[in-house]
Amino acid sequence: MSLSGVIPPVCTPMTPEYDVDTASLVRLVDHLIDGGVDALFVLGSSSEVAYLTDAQRRTVLDTVAGHVGGQVPVLAGVIDMTTPRVLEHARVAAEAGASGLVATAPFYTRTHPDEIRTHFRTIAQRAGLPVYAYDLPVSVHTKLSAGLVLELAAEGVLAGLKDSSGDDGGLRAVVMGREAPFSVLTGSEVTVDSALWMGADGVVPGLGNVDPQGYAELYRCASQGDWEAARAEQERLVRLFEIVHVGGGRMGGSSSGLGAFKAALHLRGVIDCPITALPQIPLNEDEVARIGKLLAAAGLL
Repeated sequence: MSLSGVIPPVCTPMTPEYDVDTASLVRLVDHLIDGGVDALFVLGSSSEVAYLTDAQRRTVLDTVAGHVGGQVPVLAGVIDMTTPRVLEHARVAAEAGASGLVATAPFYTRTHPDEIRTHFRTIAQRAGLPVYAYDLPVSVHTKLSAGLVLELAAEGVLAGLKDSSGDDGGLRAVVMGREAPFSVLTGSEVTVDSALWMGADGVVPGLGNVDPQGYAELYRCASQGDWEAARAEQERLVRLFEIVHVGGGRMGGSSSGLGAFKAALHLRGVIDCPITALPQIPLNEDEVARIGKLLAAAGLL
């Protein structure tokens, strides 16, 4: 399954009691599809997958896949520490109707490249769905080399790559080295035009929750070869991306970014509550007000 275009990692709205807010989640899905996205990625980093219980993961999958009803592909993150745990998530995702799976290398354990190969090969053999590798060394502490990704792509083990490594040289090596159909997706919100220009197929932008139309427009301009317009839209989104920094050094970078996405969605009337999962520190009123100003400057309020 070759994917391209804009594939946002869908945020997980929560109630004040820290349950999944399914009504808000459905509105968010409609907001994204109406915004022109090409697929959805649930249970990724921007979905707060690391904070969700297995039951909450299942609720997210059932809600999104059931509501989408095949309008667009739904990728399911099956992110966990080791292969047996990932396989269990893959089974649940398949039952829920996911179109494909997104998996990182194993983590917490200290792995060897041969073990990472076995990890992805086993998932592909047993899950029965296309597998997309998620290169996220900041969280996994293992960098997926271009050579390893291309080897697994040539074997048919991987259907694509979500590259959130920040390694533009590695991304280019994958783009240049692929031979069979293989989706190369950048996870960077702020260098999408550059990635598309070098041959990437699409983007998985957390900020796409807030402004899906902006990323759809950026992709449209790039697809038509209008690189000046693509750059202009990218620069507008770069300025909007400043929302992720309003938490400053008062909280973790994840808390600041995820809190900003949810605060922006709340201000835009998409979700009912901007709360993030424990133990993340919430944004304060002044920080939310700054996000509101950045949204207004981007033409979103």
